[in-house]
Amino acid sequence: VPEGQPVDLAVDDVTGTSLTLSWNPPKYIGHTGLAGYLVEYRKESTDTWVAVNKDVTTKTVLVIKNLTEGDKVQPRVKAVHGDGAVGTAIFPEPVVIRQPIDPPKIRLPRNLRETFIRKVGQQLNLSIPIQGNLQPTITWTKDEQPMDEAHVNIRNSPMDTILFIRKLERKDSGKYKLVAQINTLVDEVVIDIQVVEKPGPPRNLKMVDVWGFNVALEWQPPTDNGNAEIKGYTIQKADKKTGEWFTVVEKCRSCSYTVSNLVMGNCYNFRVFSENLCGLSETAAQCKDTANIPKISTPYNAPIYQEKDFTEAPKFTQPPTDKTATVGFTTKLFCSVRGNPKPRISWLKNQMLIEHDPKFRTLTNEGICTLEIRKPSTFDRGVYTCRAVNALGEAVADCRLDVKTVPVPQ
Repeated sequence: VPEGQPVDLAVDDVTGTSLTLSWNPPKYIGHTGLAGYLVEYRKESTDTWVAVNKDVTTKTVLVIKNLTEGDKVQPRVKAVHGDGAVGTAIFPEPVVIRQPIDPPKIRLPRNLRETFIRKVGQQLNLSIPIQGNLQPTITWTKDEQPMDEAHVNIRNSPMDTILFIRKLERKDSGKYKLVAQINTLVDEVVIDIQVVEKPGPPRNLKMVDVWGFNVALEWQPPTDNGNAEIKGYTIQKADKKTGEWFTVVEKCRSCSYTVSNLVMGNCYNFRVFSENLCGLSETAAQCKDTANIPKISTPYNAPIYQEKDFTEAPKFTQPPTDKTATVGFTTKLFCSVRGNPKPRISWLKNQMLIEHDPKFRTLTNEGICTLEIRKPSTFDRGVYTCRAVNALGEAVADCRLDVKTVPVPQ
């Protein structure tokens, strides 16, 4: 055709009911121009072409709809020029109408991405989602061998697969491979399952040395670790008199330990438990020998005691201070004194002993001496003396008291 035909005809997308075509304009378009395009298709083994668009379109992409899944169709595009000439481009081979296949994708739960640990006797129930628009063929293997269907129950659905073991045994440990396949599209994961139980007891427990209040023990790891790492050992002791077991140490990491602070004159038995993530071993390794901690007689040398003389003469640690009082307002004088034996305290006013006078009250508490002067007047002015006396001597301290009157307003 002089005006040319569409070029680069291609199938961009195929679904179960449609086909998407694209193309480029003819390389040569005459002076009459290009009116548009007509799209047609025919089924395989027929010569009947079905028009997709009755009117010409200027678009270079078109979707053929309402197709039947499973049919094989061959499309063509006609370029209609302004003078009526037509250039036709035919897709070279039939296209199968079918839903595109998404590759299967196994969504492994986070807790299965590392070694999955379960205990003997527990259930195993693995539910693993699988994505894809078609149900894949599911295959489970353990250590590259087929599964024992009498022991393992597998259920598959379009959305997931479930592996179920009612009661786990140690032999169920291993690497489980899950394969999801659709035609040549494959996805697979490996799940490491570890079935564990309590370990056996340690071996060959013995006492290697006894000295003072100490006993050194040694042992060997258990023959059966319960299919899990040994996390440590628990050491216990029992006084032969009571027979009660007490824990000395937990989670001892080494295969030796020195038991200290034993009681002199007692006889001890020892036992050791193994421990893994399931707990302590059901039984313990017990030492055949007993440890006698002998009594040791040590002579007591009493220290030489030197008596110290704590007696002292009275001494003022805080003498009384001068004070100014107001007529009619009770006031107090204070001082502190020490001495051993406890000194006898007396107060004097202008060298006259104060006693049996209701105007004055004396108090002594923990070495603090107080003289209370009730409602003083100007006649109470003077020098006050505190005197402390014991068998070792005497101490005195003076202070001056001034009493002022309150001026009367005119």
